[in-house]
Amino acid sequence: MSDTTREIYDQLVSTYQNDVDNGSPYNAYYERPAMMEALSCSIKGKRVLDAGCAAGWYAAECVKQGAVVTGVDSSPRMIEVARERLAGKGTFLCHDMQDTLPFEEDSFDVIISSLTLHYLENWTQTFQEFQRVLKPGGIFLFSVHHPFMDFTRFECENYFETTLLKETWHKPTITIDVSFYRRPLQQIIQETTSFFRLEQLIEPKPQEVMREVDEKAYHYLMRNPHFLIVRAVNEKERKHNG
Repeated sequence: MSDTTREIYDQLVSTYQNDVDNGSPYNAYYERPAMMEALSCSIKGKRVLDAGCAAGWYAAECVKQGAVVTGVDSSPRMIEVARERLAGKGTFLCHDMQDTLPFEEDSFDVIISSLTLHYLENWTQTFQEFQRVLKPGGIFLFSVHHPFMDFTRFECENYFETTLLKETWHKPTITIDVSFYRRPLQQIIQETTSFFRLEQLIEPKPQEVMREVDEKAYHYLMRNPHFLIVRAVNEKERKHNG
């Protein structure tokens, strides 16, 4: 992850501590419930890696379900608030996911990565490392921007290219420019299946309660898919050696 992205998320830490958890229907009634439903397995006693843990929401939810959680994030400030949130109930490391992960082979039963991978230009090294540290048969669950959403919103000229995009986020405490990469769906699937067996491709729908909380956002998401969720399995016979 670039230094610029790291600095941006250091500045967004208060937003992730407060507004994302409590004030964002896109998180509360859309991405997060869909991700937890897609996990759809008991994680009690399982070792979970929260890859791109931000302020620790997923880590906290997994701990509530009895998992042993390790979180990594490139933002030092995010790691600080995740540690505060979990109060010693998880392990958190400041680490760039484009680098070799500081874990032994087969360290985890589950890897969760929420809305993080679109900040990385190249997924190959990261996915190779995920495969290495994930046990055979382990679950890899991640969410990213939907390629259709980014393609139409930013009027990209070539759908089939990986494109660096920039948008301005207007948050309650900060206005900031954020950059990320848009990939075609084909590339998302090919990168995943180079290292894992694809199990589910999910285009989440907003929960019905979102219609009451934010009707405009609900109808927008029903017409414009915003996120994409992928659930994959680490095959017992490894395709690559880390």
